[in-house]
Order: sequence, then C-alpha cells, then structure tokens
Amino acid sequence: MCKTRRRTNSVLKDLVALTKPRIIRLNLIAAFGGFWVASKWDIDWVTLVWMLLGSALTMASSCVFNNYWDRDFDLKMARTRNRALPQGRMKPGFVLGYAIVLGIAGLAVLFGLVNALSGWLGLLGMFVYIVVYTMWLKRTSTWSTSVGGISGAMPPVIGYCAVTGEVDAGAWILFALLFLWQPAHFWSLAIRRREEYKEAGFPLLPVVKGVTRTKWQMLPYIVLLIPAAILMYRYDYVGAFFLWFSVILGLVWLVHAVSGLRAKDDEKWAKADFFLSINYLMVMFLTMILDTNGV
Repeated sequence: MCKTRRRTNSVLKDLVALTKPRIIRLNLIAAFGGFWVASKWDIDWVTLVWMLLGSALTMASSCVFNNYWDRDFDLKMARTRNRALPQGRMKPGFVLGYAIVLGIAGLAVLFGLVNALSGWLGLLGMFVYIVVYTMWLKRTSTWSTSVGGISGAMPPVIGYCAVTGEVDAGAWILFALLFLWQPAHFWSLAIRRREEYKEAGFPLLPVVKGVTRTKWQMLPYIVLLIPAAILMYRYDYVGAFFLWFSVILGLVWLVHAVSGLRAKDDEKWAKADFFLSINYLMVMFLTMILDTNGV
C-alpha cells in the first residue's frame, strides 16, 4: 500500500512539474492584474475564476508541449535532465496526450465560459509558444526569445479582454509591459546557463553573440518599460502611486543592468538581475492592482 501511494505521489509530482507551475503562478498574477485593471474594482468574480482557470490550463498545456518537444535537449542540460521525460519516468505519447487534454480544456473554458476574444488570445498564445517558439525559433535563431515574448505577453491581455471584450489601448499597454519584460528577464538566466545552452545546442543570444552583446541588448527593453508603465497612468488606468513607483523600480533595474557592463563576475551579476526581474514583475502588477483607478 505504501509503495503504491509513493508511486502515485511521484506520478502526480511529475504531472505538476511538467506544467512548470512557477511560470504559471507568475503569469496568473499578470492575468489577474489585467482583469482587475479592466474591471476598475467592479469585479465579476465568477468570470475572474473561469478566466484564471482557462489561462492556467492553456499555459500548462503549452509548457507540457514544450517538455515533450525538448525532451532530447533536456537530457543534455544539468538544469533539466532530471525531468520526467529525459529520465524515462513517463512515456512521450502519454505526455503529448496530457498536453492536448489540458489545451482543449483550457480553450473550452476561455471560449465557452469567458468570451470568444479571450479564447482566441489563448489560442494565439499557445500557437506562438508551441509552434513558433518551441518547434521553430528556439532551435534555429537568436530571435526565439524576443518573438516568443508574444505568447508570454498574452496573460494580462486575456485577463483584460475577459472584461472589456475588445482590444483597446489598455490591452496594448499591458501587452507591451510583458513583451518588453521577457527578453531582459530570460537573457539574465541564459547568461548564467550559457555553457549548458551551448552544449545542448540552443542558439540563444549569449551563446551566439556573447555575454557583452546580450547585456547591451537588454538595455532597450528595460528602458522602454518605463514609458510603457507611464502610459498606464496617462490613459487613466492607474493612479500616481503606480506612476512614481513604476518609474523608480524601472530605473533601479536599468541601473543594475548598466552595472552589468562592467561586472567582473557575469554569473553573480546575472543571478542578481534574474532575481530583480522576477520581483520587478510581481511588484509592478501588485502595485497596479492596488492603485487601479475606480469607476
């Protein structure tokens, strides 16, 4: 009995790990923020729950597809070689079926219980992440990170459009915030893991162009985050507290990014920058939620 229970727990743990729950949690905060901004404190809690569930399922499906497609590459990297597929704890066919079921369920929730626009945005995010990013650019081009950012920018837009039913200025600004955040965030991780990515054969920017070029290329994205956040205030979605806090936080990240150009220990700097980028996103959206302008 105990052996069966341990086996069941191990399978459940692998099923959850395949969905990359930390990525889902961070993106759900963004989706919640988008919903809250559009609602202006007049919350339809039922729609909010369905939106979060549908978004979580579509993101989980995309991550499982990513695990399925990258299983041969994952075996070459210390960070990923202990995953269920590289270790043979699960069969590829089962994982593929798992991804399909999650995707169908997520899209059914978005299309059927939220609105059609949210469903189409969820489908677009899945297509870009699975087909454009995972199956194509991730293995062939340094543009994978930037173009793949389209899918990562979908959660707050889905949340926003679940309320408005249209893509307006607010949706585009939220899209810009997530789209601009992702390359700088991911490249700091890629700098830390450059040798692993190189050995695995992923043509990421630090691998192909080098660490210094990558640090320079991070700067425009971080710089543009500041006016993108200002536009949230300019279009009256948030208050002055978010305005000043977002500018200060953006400048802090920018100063740290610039300091990386002179850093002697790239790995130490990249680790700190990665940590800063995660906290930047979480704090930005929590502040956005708290300082959303009312009706």
